[in-house]
Amino acid sequence: MGAPPPGAAKARGITRGRLRQSLRVSVTEGMFAEVFTACAGATVLTAWAVALKLGPFLVGVMTALPFFAQFVQFPAAWLTGGFGHRRVALAAVCLSRLVMFPLALVPWLDWGLVATQRLLLAIAGASAVLGVVGNNAWVAWMGELVPHAVRGRFFGRRTALTTLAGTVVSLAAGGLMDRLRPDGGVGVALPLLALVGCGIGIITTLLMALQHDPAPPGPLPARAMQAALQPLKDVRVRGVLVYQVAWNAAVGVSAPFFALHSLQNLQMTFVLMALHAAAVAAVRILTVPWWGQVIDRVGAQPVLLGCSLGIGVIPALWLLPSADCLWPLVFDAVLAGALWGGHALAIFALPLTVAPREGRPFYLAAFATAGGLAYTAAAALGGGIAARLPATFTLGGLPWVNLHVLFVLSSVARLAAALLVTHVDEPGARPVRSLGALLPRWLTRPAFDTALARSRARAPRR
Repeated sequence: MGAPPPGAAKARGITRGRLRQSLRVSVTEGMFAEVFTACAGATVLTAWAVALKLGPFLVGVMTALPFFAQFVQFPAAWLTGGFGHRRVALAAVCLSRLVMFPLALVPWLDWGLVATQRLLLAIAGASAVLGVVGNNAWVAWMGELVPHAVRGRFFGRRTALTTLAGTVVSLAAGGLMDRLRPDGGVGVALPLLALVGCGIGIITTLLMALQHDPAPPGPLPARAMQAALQPLKDVRVRGVLVYQVAWNAAVGVSAPFFALHSLQNLQMTFVLMALHAAAVAAVRILTVPWWGQVIDRVGAQPVLLGCSLGIGVIPALWLLPSADCLWPLVFDAVLAGALWGGHALAIFALPLTVAPREGRPFYLAAFATAGGLAYTAAAALGGGIAARLPATFTLGGLPWVNLHVLFVLSSVARLAAALLVTHVDEPGARPVRSLGALLPRWLTRPAFDTALARSRARAPRR
């Protein structure tokens, strides 16, 4: 009676084999997805904006489109819950990458500057909306596919490898854009990268199709509005929602303008920007696996708190470099690489832990919508502030540019938002409530904990 039923071991072996295969394919797919980002991501879109003479306000709007598109999260969650994680992710992710194809035809489209600017904004918006739908389905899919016990380690390893792939391709893309950069206009490199991105989009779709979905599609929610409002009524997720709003607003004030500042004010070439990104990626590759182990050991909340505090310093570092003095960016590369990797893992793992399995797509939609809309509003505000300030001015006897003001505002706001993490409750973890308890929680060694537990187990009970 205690033995497993006949065939159970065989079935379990098949399940484990499919799981291992899906996880291996997921890593490969993630590496190709980073290749697409290197060909059609924020840096390349900023290069398109500079080539098409978009001002700071439109650059901020375009960069914030992926976050503004979060308003479709709830319809995306409805689709994910009804048609299944795998189906929605395959369709939406594929279309979000193939929509870049019209940019490859720009050199042959004699539409004029204004029409081409509108085309760029329309494509960026369509890709953002489809990307939000696909990401909602993909995150819910991974929440079902990857076991909770190894989630931190798996995504730590996956992030390291995908970052490595993205770094190599970013360097190649930067060299291509510098080599084929025209004196004016779009040139050849940007349309070529758009074409390559479309090809990579097809490859990633085929790789995603090789992964199985352990949760089959269910019936469409009968009360979609009630399911959408449920996360707002859940006391467990309010702390995460408040943090998402405050943090994304603090980041959105400055994040869209770092690439623009590098190109226009620091006079950096695309190769130099790619080398800086490569340095950030190298540090991230080295530190992300460790962050994954820390999350599995102590939870995501302590990691999120520490990384948020450290990231709050990063925008202020961008006050130091100038066109003739770029070496302070070394500090930015080290801090950004080490801290953003841990932050990305923690903010990915925490919603999956807080949100219940039933209705998880709607919880994920609430998190993403709250953060995305806050980021969009802050980016538009930052662009408006930069447009109203003089391009250069003197303050305290030092030369400033308009974007420096946004960096200072963002740094202060990030530090304030980081403190909100102390109010986040993570089920199954021991959240950190004070800064003094943060470092000891991180530095606890697994071997020491294991030895201590064994010694307590062997000790006689009194």
